[in-house]
Amino acid sequence: MIALRKRALLRAVRSNAVLFGLTVPALLYFLIFHYLPMVGVVLAFKDYKYSLGILGSEWIGFTNFKFFFTSQDAWRITRNTVGYSSAFIVLGNAAAIFVALLLYEVRSRAALKYYQTTMILPRFLSWVLVAYISYTLLSPTMGIFNQALEGLGFEPVTWYSEAKVWPYLIIGFEMWKTVGLSSIIYYAALMSIDSELFEAARMDGANRWRQVWAISIPSLTPVMTILVILAIGGLFRGDFGLFYQLPRDVGALYPTTDIIDTYVYRGLRNGDIGMTAAVGLFQSVVGLVLILIANGIIRKVKPENAIF
Repeated sequence: MIALRKRALLRAVRSNAVLFGLTVPALLYFLIFHYLPMVGVVLAFKDYKYSLGILGSEWIGFTNFKFFFTSQDAWRITRNTVGYSSAFIVLGNAAAIFVALLLYEVRSRAALKYYQTTMILPRFLSWVLVAYISYTLLSPTMGIFNQALEGLGFEPVTWYSEAKVWPYLIIGFEMWKTVGLSSIIYYAALMSIDSELFEAARMDGANRWRQVWAISIPSLTPVMTILVILAIGGLFRGDFGLFYQLPRDVGALYPTTDIIDTYVYRGLRNGDIGMTAAVGLFQSVVGLVLILIANGIIRKVKPENAIF
């Protein structure tokens, strides 16, 4: 029996040799940049000294974790990270689905290509470039927003010292940059719907809104479920470029712009390797647990929509 299975496996490998070969670069990427660096997890439990190296540094157990969780910054950065990630999941998916439904109603192929291209374009801009664009808009003296406010008779806003306005700015820029690509994913799912379903619904007297609620949105549920589960795994992570480049690392904005990733970066910059490794391990473990919980709930409610 085992011999038969081995022969079947060898036949499958030979018949799909080209496809297996195409996976080699991706496998090497994950091996080199994701699995081999996991050896460094031990740094979270050590008082790392450059002169002693990883193996020679002293074991200190969970001291690094204790330092992080008892620090005055722990609640602030955790609140910001989870809050922004939750907002991106809810608002981002809602906006992407709405845009995909609008695209699905466009019948002109030229117009459709134009809309798709213009919406996807921001996704390919780096956060460094977006930060310069935002500074052009928000500059205290020459910013377009302040000039418009002054033209309307309002007082200019010192955007880079007003922490309370940045949650709206960060969410706005994030959605502007990512919703276009996400909507294309949902649009592709809409294109797979059998057109006869809409024809049958029209014959039954369903208007356009009724067709959306009864056919389009239920058809998007499997894709949305997978995307949400994967996003939940990153609930304790944030886009470093967004939260570091856009607010320009201004200390006055930390109450609403500082997240775990920017906190870790400052720790690395200051040479606190052990603490930053502990925070990174905390993020990874919590992300894995959240994915397992979310997938388990989905598997109980609707097994066919679960990832595994």
